[in-house]
Amino acid sequence: MTSLTSPTPTGTSAAADPDRIVRLRDAAYRIRRHALDMGEVQGQGYIGQALGVADVLAVLFGDLLRFRAEDPEWPQRDRFLLSIGHYAIAAYAAFAEAGIIPAEELETYGSDDSRLPMSAMASYTPGMEISGGSLGHGLGVATGMALGLRHLGNAARVVNLLSDGELDEGSTWEAAMSCAHHGLSNLLAVVDVNGLQADGPTAGVLRIDPLEDKWRAFGWSVRRVDGNDVAALVTAVDELTDAPTAPSVLLCDTRPGRGVPMLETREKAHFLRVEEHEWQTARDQLLEGHTR
Repeated sequence: MTSLTSPTPTGTSAAADPDRIVRLRDAAYRIRRHALDMGEVQGQGYIGQALGVADVLAVLFGDLLRFRAEDPEWPQRDRFLLSIGHYAIAAYAAFAEAGIIPAEELETYGSDDSRLPMSAMASYTPGMEISGGSLGHGLGVATGMALGLRHLGNAARVVNLLSDGELDEGSTWEAAMSCAHHGLSNLLAVVDVNGLQADGPTAGVLRIDPLEDKWRAFGWSVRRVDGNDVAALVTAVDELTDAPTAPSVLLCDTRPGRGVPMLETREKAHFLRVEEHEWQTARDQLLEGHTR
């Protein structure tokens, strides 16, 4: 098994393959459902981010990344690096959808002796390439991995999921310069642009716009899309990975709480609180929206 299903050949447009889009939307729904179930286990969690980034993860794991679910250490695998360790709840949901971890293991999320700690740790979880959480390191590690793979003659791709808040960190831009300098066309950065970080709205903490112009000035191929539009994501990923000649970045504008109206409209917070009686309502709203 190399991915959730066999990827559509490069050059096939999303619009020309509606079954592809339906498959990925269904995967995104299950990722969101898994995230809600894990959140209820702990009674808390980074639910807003997990719901917001689910479409992105569905496209990455269901349509781009090469891996063997039964062999997370397969040398030819594409490397998925989660810089934003608090998004672990979303990554575990995607891993379960991909078959890398059993879905029933999600019930242990954040519990003692679980392989699924609340912040991502490579030493615990199959498929987790790095221990994230201290932001600003992911793209630097991705740079080293991409260089190493190229020197080994390994055609694997490195995909780094990072956040817009992480772009506050100078080390991220040092890595961006290095990637362009070395021509790391085997590296794709995916930025979750949700406008939110621990200290408040991203724009209020440290202004990062104009994002597209900045990345292009650093020598990257750039696409910016609605990160909750599966068809747009598929098209952008196809364009960025079709014979790339430079490192690529996909800027994904996402909405925290996406798919659950009750949470989408709630005052945005880095750590979203969901009351005990609200979890089932959230699942009902998610299902209603998916089947509408």
